[in-house]
Amino acid sequence: MLRKTEEFLKGNYAINEKTFEIYRQAICDIEMTLKEYDEIREFNQLKVLRAFQEERISDSHFTNTTGYGLDDLGRDALDNVYAHIFKTEAGLVRPHFVSGTHAIGAAIAGNVRPGDKILCVSGLPYDTLLGVLGLSKKKNPGSLDEYGIKTDVVDLDSEGKFQFDEIQKALKNDKSIKLIHIQRSTGYASRKSFLVSQIAEVIECIRQVRKDVIIFVDNCYGEFIETEEPTEFGADLMAGSLMKNIGGGIAPGGGYIVGKQEYVDAAANRMTVPGVGGEYGATYGLMRSFYQGLFSAPHVAIEAVKTAIFTARVMEIAGFKVFPASTDKRTDIIQAIEFGDAKKLVNFCSGIQAGSPIDAFAVCEPWAMPGYDSEIVMAAGAFISGSTIELSADGPVREPYIAYMQGGLNFDHGKIGVLIGLSKVLEV
Repeated sequence: MLRKTEEFLKGNYAINEKTFEIYRQAICDIEMTLKEYDEIREFNQLKVLRAFQEERISDSHFTNTTGYGLDDLGRDALDNVYAHIFKTEAGLVRPHFVSGTHAIGAAIAGNVRPGDKILCVSGLPYDTLLGVLGLSKKKNPGSLDEYGIKTDVVDLDSEGKFQFDEIQKALKNDKSIKLIHIQRSTGYASRKSFLVSQIAEVIECIRQVRKDVIIFVDNCYGEFIETEEPTEFGADLMAGSLMKNIGGGIAPGGGYIVGKQEYVDAAANRMTVPGVGGEYGATYGLMRSFYQGLFSAPHVAIEAVKTAIFTARVMEIAGFKVFPASTDKRTDIIQAIEFGDAKKLVNFCSGIQAGSPIDAFAVCEPWAMPGYDSEIVMAAGAFISGSTIELSADGPVREPYIAYMQGGLNFDHGKIGVLIGLSKVLEV
């Protein structure tokens, strides 16, 4: 960092000298690790480029459609591009998914029926999915539980790993289990996210006992962080959000589902209605941003990973518990920091907000966010509302007061936001 840059940050953001001392040590410590992720980015960029070329994407795919959206060439070709990237039979990429949870819910609900059971093998799912399944403390009309579709959970062990014996035992003893749910990312749990190789192991474990169950993976935050994806190792169905990695910070919203044709078709029927499926749905001129966001995604995702690694190292030096550690192999863009103190959690999020290009003047206050059982503090100064591929941080205001930080469209901005956040934490 130039001396001029340091002086600018001190003068405009009141970053203290202690923060800069931590910065200088951290940036030296992680230099080689960052270079390794540049190589992953290079491979994934080639993978996306080839998918565009194989599907012969042209300017004609960016046209505007309205009404029913029948014969939307851009939409249908984008489905194929996603299928090519994830090595699946089919894809379903739509602006009509309002969130990742919506896409996940459609994928699951479309493939289970009354009397079936869902088995979550990576512990309790992310808070917003609890309402879909009927596991939330609050009653949610229309949940799967209301339709007679029950959910069982196999907790992770004390080290945050899959309990293979318990999973196989559940599958042997309960033939009503129709769908397996695996969550790649940590959510609001105090664990590391699962590497693709670890997901491959649990898929193999499941197939040893049952070949007829549908294996679903929530891939949110994980796209393009490794060179391979869970669908390359036997996952039947997978979903995620375009407001995260794969939208590249350009797609204004939406979600995706990829997997076997019959399961994607069933999910499409849930997204719209049976008999219509994915054949309808105008894209309102959004296709250019969807394609451009996808093409940018391998680069942007790794910029976010670099920001996460940097955050882990500065927080380690500052004395806080982090997961994953700065030296751990990454499989998603999330960095968790355990503050053990509500004020430090709020101050960190306030620093991220103050370092944002949008709404930098806003004050972060805990609030009762819909879909969550605890108050949430959130920093999200993003161009796209709710985008978590842009630098953002959030966490439930409950012990042990963990901030979950993610995103960063570019590493330079990511570093600045984190330094402001750290400086505010050191003031407490």
